[in-house]
Amino acid sequence: MATMGSLIGLVNRIQRACTALGDYGGGDSALASLWDALPSVVVVGGQSSGKSSVLESVVGRDFLPRGSGIVTRRPLVLQLHKIEDKEEYAEFGHIPRRRFTDFSLVRQEIQDETDRITGKSKQISPIPIHLSIYSPNVVNLTLIDLPGLTKVAVEGQPESIVEDIEKMVRAYVDKPNSIILAISPANQDIATSDAIKLAKEVDPSGERTFGVLTKLDLMDKGTNALDVLEGRAYRLQHPWVGIVNRSQADIMKNTDMIYARRREQEYFATSSDYGHLASKMGSEYLAKLLSRHLESVIKAKIPGIISLINKGIDEMEAELDRLGRPIAVDAGAKLYTILELCRAFDKIFKEHLDGGRPGGDRIYGVFDNQLPAALRKLPFDKHLSLPNVRKIVSEADGYQPHLIAPEQGYRRLIDGSLSYFRGPAEASVDAVHFVLKELVRKSIGETEELRRFPALQTTLAAAAGEALEKFREQSKKTVVRLVDMESSYLTVDFFRRLPQEVEKGGLAPSPADRRAASADRKNPSSDHGIPTPERGNPSDPLGDRYADAHFRRIGSNVSSYISMVSDTLRITIPKAVVYCQVKEARQNLLHYFYTQIGRKEGEQLGELLDEDPSLMSKRQELAKRLELYKAARDEIDSVAWVR
Repeated sequence: MATMGSLIGLVNRIQRACTALGDYGGGDSALASLWDALPSVVVVGGQSSGKSSVLESVVGRDFLPRGSGIVTRRPLVLQLHKIEDKEEYAEFGHIPRRRFTDFSLVRQEIQDETDRITGKSKQISPIPIHLSIYSPNVVNLTLIDLPGLTKVAVEGQPESIVEDIEKMVRAYVDKPNSIILAISPANQDIATSDAIKLAKEVDPSGERTFGVLTKLDLMDKGTNALDVLEGRAYRLQHPWVGIVNRSQADIMKNTDMIYARRREQEYFATSSDYGHLASKMGSEYLAKLLSRHLESVIKAKIPGIISLINKGIDEMEAELDRLGRPIAVDAGAKLYTILELCRAFDKIFKEHLDGGRPGGDRIYGVFDNQLPAALRKLPFDKHLSLPNVRKIVSEADGYQPHLIAPEQGYRRLIDGSLSYFRGPAEASVDAVHFVLKELVRKSIGETEELRRFPALQTTLAAAAGEALEKFREQSKKTVVRLVDMESSYLTVDFFRRLPQEVEKGGLAPSPADRRAASADRKNPSSDHGIPTPERGNPSDPLGDRYADAHFRRIGSNVSSYISMVSDTLRITIPKAVVYCQVKEARQNLLHYFYTQIGRKEGEQLGELLDEDPSLMSKRQELAKRLELYKAARDEIDSVAWVR
């Protein structure tokens, strides 16, 4: 089986590590406190109950600060280690490499370390002081000395001091793994004992409480404390232990503690009241009793502690993975980290485009809905209206009317119509640009690894935005060029395929022209064949070309040609946009950023990897706590529980 020293020493080492980490129980952390899970003996008593004297008797050394009022203002974790060497020494957790062999200096260091946290005021602090004492005159034991319970605030203390002390003490004794050492003076009624009153509230069954009765030698003559010591006045699950402290005169004379122990033993052995209890009285017996009990409690609690540690390790590693591991300090590692983060973002961005994530379908919506709708809304009806066609064709003819077909009129009408396509073409480019920008923003937000680096997020968004802007400019040039190409060279075959019949050097009249001519013959005008601006001369073929039907036919031909061009552009504009914007964004979104980032120095790279200070603090705290838990697990594994 594991030895008593190894068990208690194990808890001592874990407690010291907890304090170094800042875990001393009662915190607001979402993670369970390892300190709270460790069994410990908590010393509780009112002021002037003899608490300090009991501790010094157990240690066999005079080492605690003394004075009036509240002397103990921070918890003192007192770890006793039994050694074979005759030289006694002490070490503090906050200065571990310094050994104190003069115990008056130990007293001064306790006072100085208390003042370091609380100042010279009467304030208290929950941050414990760790003191380890190595001596052949002690048993392996850990005790936690707390400020004495008080009922009234003295001068220089805040009014809340009474509640503050009780709150601190309760934080320790409330823990189910704590062993309560309730110290009460024998020369006061046990019913008024602050320590017993508190112990009864938190441990009503008395399973965790050890009662200690001090100042037995100061009771009035003819009285004794047998009712208490024998459990009749207040019964506990564990036996009461009586203690005889050094007198104030002994303290002033610096009476040797070993001598005081022997005198305590003699008192009980020769006492007519307590002689029959002598073997179970005194500070030495109390220390051994507590040491054995603490060992048994540790043994019982070890499985639960192991379970808590393993659960805590799993939770902390998961949280660290979520927060991200610390970044290495060298420039190469920083550059590698930035590139990895960029690749993670780029992967998500491509998933949006390719359909693995939502958003890319909005680009198809631009081509399938927005572009066709914009093309349908173009004002061709107005541009190719009869008055406008007549106006443009007539202006194109100049002083000499066209003979067969109005070549220049056709070209002007077509050029004017084609110019309208620029608007929908450029609008398609802008719409796709907006979708791509939204996908970049969304992808940055969805890249978990980037969340801890706000500076890199901003830089990445700016670089991607700059690249998309270049792609948009190139795409606009391309789609406008597509429109301009339609204007630069007309499809002649389209006009050659139009139904034409040359009659007397002219165009065959359309059905509408024939109907108009027939109407003219049936209803001759009063001007006897003289043409009017509204209709041509029916007897003159040249006049027919300038009739409304002739201009309608020109407008209809141009409309058919523009419809053909519209169908072509409806197909080619999406191709150009995808090639110039979507494909480029998919392949080269961060190309320029990569070339620039490779030229940056380590300090500049570090600026991109700056994190939220609160996030860094949280990660550091988690990393330290994780290290503690793993060290505690290794410590427990190193103890051979069963051979």
